Amino acid sequence: MTAYIIGTGAYVPEQVVTNTALQEYVDTTDEWIVSRTGIKERRIAAPGESASMLGVEAARNALEDAGVPAQDVTHVLLGTFSPDAYIPATAYALRHHLGVPRGMAMDVSAACSGFLFALETARAILALHPEAIVLVVGSEVISSRLNWKDRSTCVLFGDGAGAVVVTSKPTSGSAEVVDVLLDGDGSLSELLVVRGGGSSAPLKLGEPVGDDFFVQMQGREIFKHAVRSMATITQSLLEKHGLKASDIDLVIPHQANIRIIESLASRLEIPMDKVFVNIEKYGNTSAASIPIALAEARREALIPPGSNVMLTAFGGGLNWAAALLRF
Repeated sequence: MTAYIIGTGAYVPEQVVTNTALQEYVDTTDEWIVSRTGIKERRIAAPGESASMLGVEAARNALEDAGVPAQDVTHVLLGTFSPDAYIPATAYALRHHLGVPRGMAMDVSAACSGFLFALETARAILALHPEAIVLVVGSEVISSRLNWKDRSTCVLFGDGAGAVVVTSKPTSGSAEVVDVLLDGDGSLSELLVVRGGGSSAPLKLGEPVGDDFFVQMQGREIFKHAVRSMATITQSLLEKHGLKASDIDLVIPHQANIRIIESLASRLEIPMDKVFVNIEKYGNTSAASIPIALAEARREALIPPGSNVMLTAFGGGLNWAAALLRF
């Protein structure tokens, strides 16, 4: 059974926070941020604007693009590490606000790789239920888990959501999900973690929130593992299908850092003019990164019919993933 992406959509909050604005309360400069990350600005959710709320808007855009009414959706999968709550799954809130009838909804926790992990889950659902219409969303309000005094992390991230509609029946302009590969190494989990509030580091009533409640990252080590792992899994996917890097028309990588993206392209021997980059506008939006970029690439007519498109991501786990699409 083959899965197809028949619609894409994205949504970002209205509030734009530039690097210059960050200088007012973080020890940094616009030049420092741009030269090291490629980020010029990011979107930050308004108070009370949750992951489900962002996800609903992205999902509506994807459903409209697909020409599918919300009531026809059978399964909802949400990649996020910044859910509305631990219980219930944020996917159920998203489903409720969309007006989707009752049925399966599930959060997928794989940090920045969450969208691709959810996409592979959608393929599995369709293998068992070919009639299914699966809504796959990546939505993050990372600003809710950032220490705004830690310049090594707070300048990197932004909030946003992206979504796709996946079915077993192709439509005009749809993309075949040729294959998805997933991998990871739990022994490296401490390199990127949000531990505070979990069962291994519980919060206690009356005690102040500690640093471990927020994103903590060992940047240099993450850089090395991100480039190596995304390149390796991408090459593995190409080899599995008898393809070379030159057969790829567009790479849409996780938008974490421009230096990571450039190093990945170099290792794959793919020119940067075949790599989609929008990190300067949004920063790292984690699980929302790839579906936002995919929606933008389609909207900008950068993916003509017949294109081979490679998606690849890396996230806390540590985990990494790649997906091959054929339009």
